[in-house]
Amino acid sequence: MLREEQRIRTSGARAVEPFAVDGLELLAIPQLAVDVPGSEPLMNGGDSDTDLLLLRRVAGSYVPHATLPAPGGEDAEFFTIDERSFLAVASIRRGKGPYEYAIESTVWTWSAGAFVPFQSLPTFAAKQFTHWNVDGRHFLGLAQGVGLPHLVEQNRPSVVLEWDGERFVPFQEIPSRWAYNWHPFTVDGQFFVAHAEHLDPSVLHRWDGERLVPHQELIGNAGRAFATFARDGEHFLIAAGLEAPARVLRWDGERFVEHQVLPGLGARELKVLERDERLLLVRVNFILGTPRDPRPVLDSQLYEWRDGAFAEVEGFPTCGGTDAAVIEEDGALKLVVSNSLSPEIRFANDTVVYGLVLDGAA
Repeated sequence: MLREEQRIRTSGARAVEPFAVDGLELLAIPQLAVDVPGSEPLMNGGDSDTDLLLLRRVAGSYVPHATLPAPGGEDAEFFTIDERSFLAVASIRRGKGPYEYAIESTVWTWSAGAFVPFQSLPTFAAKQFTHWNVDGRHFLGLAQGVGLPHLVEQNRPSVVLEWDGERFVPFQEIPSRWAYNWHPFTVDGQFFVAHAEHLDPSVLHRWDGERLVPHQELIGNAGRAFATFARDGEHFLIAAGLEAPARVLRWDGERFVEHQVLPGLGARELKVLERDERLLLVRVNFILGTPRDPRPVLDSQLYEWRDGAFAEVEGFPTCGGTDAAVIEEDGALKLVVSNSLSPEIRFANDTVVYGLVLDGAA
């Protein structure tokens, strides 16, 4: 189902964010680090004074368009508020080691054909920005923190910011020590946000009309990503992490209960795709082992929903895989996958664009 179409040279690529603005089809790729010549190969080393890559789609391929300064780039989130376009970029750190984690992450806005700085937000080891809208209010979730012993006193929990009409202001802290991800969704008229945490449980929060309140624990530790879908009149939530198999959970009217376990460890990101009444799941795997002794050369998976459960239909190679995005181009589907490491534990590696062909019966 996957056919490689293009390789994009990247370094420590941590996310892929496709979007359209002013008639341009763009792809943002934040980069964690570049290799320092002569340095020891370390997945948490390198030079993090990096740029975010902006590429433009031309005749079916991505070509360089611009760069934005984004040290230790971890994530990019494009969204609009009142027809104004923004790109929030999470920066985990800067420097070449020792690293500085208490830095600013930038929200950019589109103006006169380019992104310009809009607001600098104080962050600590920022991992992801996610925008959501509930009850007519706009929020920006910041997943952040790193629970290393020498950084305990500086560490910060995740925070939800609210748009006040002019800028983003702090709204609510979410207890965490080493957060990674958010996933907002609605089930049975209720609004939820899942929050991924590494050291402590990953928790599903429910909007009670005034704030987010804990609803259910989803993953015990090492949480990384979530995805949701509806099928055959039922709602499902997939919860994935590094150190346990991903679980497909089914909504029973009050809570999510286990429906299926997807074998394998090391999951970092999930993407659900529905096309021609077929439901596909992309699972991107990061590493096995430990940060000091990582094994980044892994197969990631493509699943299809068949007879009430996911069945693996294809594996594809990743090396320190971090993210995936699905793009539709003139009726054709593309899958973009970011790789953050090389087999030699260096940062230079390609982001890969695949054609996704849905031949064959479901």
